[in-house]
Amino acid sequence: MASKFIGITTAALLLVSGCARTIDEKSALAGSITVAGSTSVQPISEVLAEHFTLTHPGVRINVQGGGSSGGIKAARELAADLGASSRPLKPEEKGLHEFIIAWDGIAVIVHPTSPLRSLSLDEVKAVFAGSVVNWRGIGGPEGTIMVVTREEGSGTRGAFEEIVMGKDPITDRAIVLNSTGAVAAAVAGDPLAIGYVSLAAVRPGIAALSIDGVMPSAEAIASGRYRIARPFLYLTAAAPEGVVRAFLDFILSPEGQAIVEREGLVPVN
Repeated sequence: MASKFIGITTAALLLVSGCARTIDEKSALAGSITVAGSTSVQPISEVLAEHFTLTHPGVRINVQGGGSSGGIKAARELAADLGASSRPLKPEEKGLHEFIIAWDGIAVIVHPTSPLRSLSLDEVKAVFAGSVVNWRGIGGPEGTIMVVTREEGSGTRGAFEEIVMGKDPITDRAIVLNSTGAVAAAVAGDPLAIGYVSLAAVRPGIAALSIDGVMPSAEAIASGRYRIARPFLYLTAAAPEGVVRAFLDFILSPEGQAIVEREGLVPVN
């Protein structure tokens, strides 16, 4: 009986020792990470960084904006450990290590008082190309449409242009703003405005439209039914190591992907 008790005690001590080593290894992880780029990716980067540093207090993660083109450049020039992009890389931008951390829909948004709740993809294209300038032309009330778009180099704009606009440029009558939050605020402040933002940025004060009869949602994006969708990418110049590798492993783990889903994005696995 005594030997059996000793065996159980020894096993328990080994288990506790193993747990302690795991905790020690986590808390021993130290260093700093700079993430820079897409303002659409920035909010989920901040949330993921907060969760990661709770269990790795020796790691500091600095999350910055700057747009997708800026994030790609920062990764290439080693100005950031992780570049963030909310659009696929162009052929001339390839050569970086790419990690899809989530999928996102681009929601076409209007003021919540707008009677319109659905447009076809062709109607959205016509509005943003400037061939329809009055809401009456697409079944809305009388009034000049105020088109709101993102700046050149924005990943959200790049994806919107590729998926919706094709070869047609966005009208030069559009108001150009340099962040997702600014577009949302502009549309929330004008009943005649229309814009587009990351699905995760849709909040009270703006209304997302159904496109070709499909509302933007995680399920519709995952199934491919909602057509205006794009990847959220992290980019590195070389194969990631150390704290950067640990952070990426956390993001792509079940725990990290559960956070992605809670924040309104579509997990990659």
